[in-house]
Amino acid sequence: MNNEIISKIPASIIAASASRECLQMVVSKRLEGVGEYYFSQKLREIDDMNKAGKQVINLGIGSPDLPPHPDVVKTLHEEAMKPNQHGYQNYKGSPVLRNAISTWYKKWYNVTLNADTEILPLIGSKEGIMHICMTYINAGDQVLIPNPGYPTYRSAVTIAGGNVIEYTLTEANNWYPDFAALEKTDLQKVKLMFVNYPQMPTGKMPTRELFIQLVAFARKHQILLVHDNPYSFILNDNPMSLLSIEGAKDVVIELNSLSKSHNMAGWRIGMLAGAKERIDEVLRFKSNMDSGMFLPLQLAAAKALQLSEYFHAGVNKIYKARREKVIELLQLLNCSFDANQAGLFIWAAIPGGYKDGYELSDKVLYQSNVFITPGGIFGNAGDKYIRISLCSSEEKIAEAIARVREFL
Repeated sequence: MNNEIISKIPASIIAASASRECLQMVVSKRLEGVGEYYFSQKLREIDDMNKAGKQVINLGIGSPDLPPHPDVVKTLHEEAMKPNQHGYQNYKGSPVLRNAISTWYKKWYNVTLNADTEILPLIGSKEGIMHICMTYINAGDQVLIPNPGYPTYRSAVTIAGGNVIEYTLTEANNWYPDFAALEKTDLQKVKLMFVNYPQMPTGKMPTRELFIQLVAFARKHQILLVHDNPYSFILNDNPMSLLSIEGAKDVVIELNSLSKSHNMAGWRIGMLAGAKERIDEVLRFKSNMDSGMFLPLQLAAAKALQLSEYFHAGVNKIYKARREKVIELLQLLNCSFDANQAGLFIWAAIPGGYKDGYELSDKVLYQSNVFITPGGIFGNAGDKYIRISLCSSEEKIAEAIARVREFL
């Protein structure tokens, strides 16, 4: 800075600047009770361990390591090379993508969706969870969330000003809601209920009877069911949508995603499906939050949704082989589990001798440099469990087995 200019600046301002004291701010009340996401913290710790030469094998996070189909990548490249594809997009998404979603839902789920009015593309379905909460929740409204369940449900409800009411899922009840217990609960202030089948983290698949019960329950109590459905194609021969139940659109909106099913997690492509009224309501909030998805991404996503069953069969063949290796690791740890779970993980009960899944997870991490997820991050109903991801190669899982065997 010019010395003449500096001489005109009051000494008090120069001194304050030199001290470099960070501005003290008070965060909004909506963030009270909302901490940093567990994996965000743990990945920093793992990064520090790797910098120290530990070479940690991460079997915790469900980010597919397999690539999208080559035709999908080719479409993205070709469309992105066009000079007229880089502007702002329609808030409701490209008609090409919405029509592809509609066709996909009909083919795989036997659900008819109007591409113009009953589908809303999202920048990842996690975005949709927040949009739904901000659209419908007022201060004091109650929301039913599963325990164990995806932590983002709790965070989004809390940020939106709602009150979380947990409903406990247990292995004894097949990880399904206990409807008898729910009926004994005061549900007058409950506005939304989050459900998620195939369930994360337990991998439990739904039945048609369960979906019928859920729709009947929501209709009886005038609750909007939010079904989070990103895992229906992974290690599952019978993809199901809650919207396939007669009359479901009256009480259900469904989130879906290409992250897991098409190996496109980083592309951030999701969707919301439901009655026109619900789509219009959520769009009122969403349209004030973003300007639509990059068009080449949307067109590539449409290509992905046109892939045949051979693509999914090929992906699942790989996951089945990995599942066998993970089962070997779990047996080594003396855990018990259901070998027929859907999704990208295996959920397992810890053996006796450990206080909880955190203790077992930390022991494996610090003694073997292998990270597995403690079940307690999904709610206290998961305290006695761990979760292992299938998103690492057989070779990596085999190396993890060798490390764990050595410390055992």
